[in-house]
Amino acid sequence: MALFRSVAQFGVVLAVMGAALGPVPLGSPAPPRGAPSAPGAPSAPGVPGAPDERTAAMAGLAQKDSRVLAGRRVVLSYPGPIPSATTLQAIREGRAAGVILFGENITSPEQLAEAIAELKQAAAEAPDPRPLLLMTDQEGGKVRRLPGAPELSARRVGLAANPVAAAAESGAGAARTLTDAGLNLNLAPVLDVYDTPDNFIDHSERSFGQDPAKVAELGSAFLTAQQGLGVAATAKHFPGLGAAPRGANTDESPVTLNVPLSQLRARGEAPYRAAIAAGVRLVMASWAIYPALDPDHPAGFSHAIIQGELRGRLGFDGVTVTDAMEAAALAPYGGPGDRALAAAAAGMDLMLCSGRDPRQGEEATEALAAALDDGRLDRHAFSEAVARVDALRGSLG
Repeated sequence: MALFRSVAQFGVVLAVMGAALGPVPLGSPAPPRGAPSAPGAPSAPGVPGAPDERTAAMAGLAQKDSRVLAGRRVVLSYPGPIPSATTLQAIREGRAAGVILFGENITSPEQLAEAIAELKQAAAEAPDPRPLLLMTDQEGGKVRRLPGAPELSARRVGLAANPVAAAAESGAGAARTLTDAGLNLNLAPVLDVYDTPDNFIDHSERSFGQDPAKVAELGSAFLTAQQGLGVAATAKHFPGLGAAPRGANTDESPVTLNVPLSQLRARGEAPYRAAIAAGVRLVMASWAIYPALDPDHPAGFSHAIIQGELRGRLGFDGVTVTDAMEAAALAPYGGPGDRALAAAAAGMDLMLCSGRDPRQGEEATEALAAALDDGRLDRHAFSEAVARVDALRGSLG
């Protein structure tokens, strides 16, 4: 058995190296800042089937109830170990893309199994049933919501004698831990390239290193191994938090990173090229402001960053997901509904309502539905986002 694992891990490393060295599609030119999606734009990448099937799927989505469509872009959360009645009802009505779990939701393997079974049963009772995105943060080291692998932090992976093998084992370990618990999506790996020792991202040992090429290689090794075992990976926090000084935490206050554009692209964004080439399923945007790209909006609210940089320049065609919608950095931008609208307008597919307050998800859903009905959000672009999320959900089973 040990020999089998060694051979398998060696195969993963070879696959990762090939992916990291492969070409990355450049995508279409970036649209002008604030430009809406064109009504005749192609169907969402990742929607299964031939072009006619994709067109039919888009037409079907266009006829859906707005609250259902809106809910299919929202990730819910709940307090304590028992899924709330509000959460279960939203899932039964098809108004949820998934659920994020935290330490407070888990008291034992048996309790977690019961909660996951209840969530899955609710999803099975929806009018248009499909698998939920069941996710958590299982980065490794200090950031683990579930006991078990990966035990090494990103920093320790980067310092290992064979860092690529260590990264692949961490990714595989994360997949095994989540699969055993009934989860199918990990909000990892972190691709931030830190610039100053003991700064925000290095202090918590969440960065693989200071060299963008090394972070690219190790992040791709982690995500390839994890996704090879059936758990979707999320590269974060685009376009990079590696320049954030100690204490500059978007969970606690607004953060502005005055990084020159050339440096931002050469260091912060570089690992995403390798991750996209390796097939990463999701990318999470940060809540910091990057004046070199958009002086007025946090990354997750910026059309220029999400549609221009991530999709246009880097060619990412997977699912985009916000960071925590309750982050204190977003205090100037209104409540959950206002924030959901700003994220959707920027091109974010999934809204991470992770405040463990069911009302947060409800407010986000209602606001998105209202904006869809009155035309503030384009229905075609909205349906494309739902189709990307649906395709991801269908692929995870």
